[in-house]
Amino acid sequence: MSRPTVLFVCVHNAGRSQMAAGYLQHLAGDRVDVLSAGSEPKDRINPVAIEVMAEEGVDIAGNTPKILTVDAVRESDVVITMGCGDACPIFLGKRYEDWQLDDPAGQDATAVRRIRDDIRGRVEALIGDLTGE
Repeated sequence: MSRPTVLFVCVHNAGRSQMAAGYLQHLAGDRVDVLSAGSEPKDRINPVAIEVMAEEGVDIAGNTPKILTVDAVRESDVVITMGCGDACPIFLGKRYEDWQLDDPAGQDATAVRRIRDDIRGRVEALIGDLTGE
């Protein structure tokens, strides 16, 4: 089987989707291709998200929020949305999941760590599901 491609989508592509993409890249390595995007991307990554991910040894500081494109969805095998509503185009034959997660925007490090830890658990389960490990 070829490497699966996972796309994480949230509204601003500055917090949740960036943390999830960072974890998936960090934990799965080259077994999975990782994309992230937002329906209304911000101009930079949430600095608290960068800080709490660095605590885990995951560097997302160099990432840039990206606009969600139809092509990104088309080339993905799994599309995971996080509070972006109906902004994500639907294609038959793709796996879609919606992860209900609090938005880290405007929250302190303690709150963002809880969100981060929730994301890590979901990403670990996703890796097991995709790789059979």
